[in-house]
Amino acid sequence: MSETPVSEAPVSDKPAPEAPARRLRSTIRTRTYVWAAGALLLLALPFYLDRFWLQAGLFAMAAAIGAIGLNLLTGSTGQLSMGHAFFLAVGAYGYCVFAADGGDGLTGLGLPTWLAAVLAVLVAGLAGGLFSPIAGRLRGAYLGIATLALIFIGQHVLFNAKDLTGGFNGRDVPPLSLFGLTFDDSELLVANVPFGSAEKLWYAALVLLLGCALFARGVLRGRPGRAMNAIRDHRIAAGVIGVPVARYRSAVFVLSSMYAGLAGVLLALVFQRTVPDYFGITLSLEYLAMIVIGGLGSVSGAVIGAVFVSVLPQLLTRYSDALPLVSAPGTGGIAPGEASRYLYGAAIVVVVLFLPGGLVRVAAGRRFRTDPGEER
Repeated sequence: MSETPVSEAPVSDKPAPEAPARRLRSTIRTRTYVWAAGALLLLALPFYLDRFWLQAGLFAMAAAIGAIGLNLLTGSTGQLSMGHAFFLAVGAYGYCVFAADGGDGLTGLGLPTWLAAVLAVLVAGLAGGLFSPIAGRLRGAYLGIATLALIFIGQHVLFNAKDLTGGFNGRDVPPLSLFGLTFDDSELLVANVPFGSAEKLWYAALVLLLGCALFARGVLRGRPGRAMNAIRDHRIAAGVIGVPVARYRSAVFVLSSMYAGLAGVLLALVFQRTVPDYFGITLSLEYLAMIVIGGLGSVSGAVIGAVFVSVLPQLLTRYSDALPLVSAPGTGGIAPGEASRYLYGAAIVVVVLFLPGGLVRVAAGRRFRTDPGEER
């Protein structure tokens, strides 16, 4: 009687149970190192960069704050807004009115500048609150058209309320003073490096951007974020399960307006002068480009898109002599601003067709997901 051969147990190719946990710990550790290195780099940049690069970074940080607010509204809640520039203007001019002393013949209350900045953000939120009943009941293209009306109203007020805005010429922006430190061009020596307004504002902008990003991330990862995504994905189903749709839409619109107001204050401090032409429909379209290119519904995507859209025109302007087909404004050929808009359009087409998660997915090195509302 022949013996039956004993078959060997199949060898599994799957990793041991502890392998996924080990990989997760390694990924977290790597990300921690990357974030720490990035934070140290950002803290050290004012000691080495000239004013052009610092101002470009400040514009990018201000744009990132505004883009995060718009992404909460459009990317996470699904409400299209074309009036973001209006709330930036409210923040910028509100700060000027509250902080100025009226010495230039324009209206000014002469309040402490830190208080003026806070009040300007609150006024932007109040303006959003006045519009929020409309925002809570409209959606899609209807809301986009309604918010577009804010741009026309805002432009009319900015050009004609000369006592408040200075009209076509705009008005000067009082420098921010905080804890005895004035963020103006008076030199402050730090490690034998002269710090002007750009260097001082750099650290204030970093703190503001970090606080805004962490708050938005907390909102998206908590219960409000889940409710916002439910409203975006299926409004009727969200209402059936008990989500107060109109209330959430109104609240997110107010929050987005406050983000825009803070971005407007920071932009005014960087520019040191506000002009009505800047706060037009082009600015609103640029903010929409930021969140689409960076990644809808993502805080980090809003930051990446803001850096791309805000820094690109400045780079093209600075290096226009060395770039083909791009020339300095007024010299013929394609101006840097026009070239940057062509690149925005091309980037949006590429993202919509091939990168549905935006540039944030490329930066993270992860597979694209079809759900743009999941926070990264």
